[in-house]
Amino acid sequence: MKALSVIELAKLYGMNRQSIYKRINKGDLSKNSDGKIDLAEAIRVFGEPSQRSTQNVTLQSQAAQKSAEVDILQQQVDILKKQLDLAQEREQFQREQLKAKDDQIYSLQLLLGAPKPEQNEESTEADQPIAQVASDPTMEEPRTTNPVSQPEPKRRGLFGRVIRAVLD
Repeated sequence: MKALSVIELAKLYGMNRQSIYKRINKGDLSKNSDGKIDLAEAIRVFGEPSQRSTQNVTLQSQAAQKSAEVDILQQQVDILKKQLDLAQEREQFQREQLKAKDDQIYSLQLLLGAPKPEQNEESTEADQPIAQVASDPTMEEPRTTNPVSQPEPKRRGLFGRVIRAVLD
């Protein structure tokens, strides 16, 4: 039979020398008189060396593969976070642009004297038109001393006032 040194046995099985020495000290493994370990004795304790080394290589390759997958997934997460941040910035910018356009429309409506557009559910009683408040039955109508009321002049927009001024 073939006899191997502790270093050769450690390389063959992919183990530490300390692990082999621990087995020798425990009595699981024995040395020959020349200080070497018989291959049959090593096979009895550790199993076939080819099976053992392929298991270590397989475990190492699986660990490396999982590590690579984790790295790839981490990179993808980082990319998605950056895309999310950019999308949130674009959304904020669009909201600001929309608010600016709404403010411009409101300003132009005030200048032209156009009626305000009806607001959604967010409108309060103060935003309601005066006609609706006046039609509330709980409120009394103001009493006038003059039985004949003067009709209010029609409100005209900026363009209408300019035309009227030119024609008059």
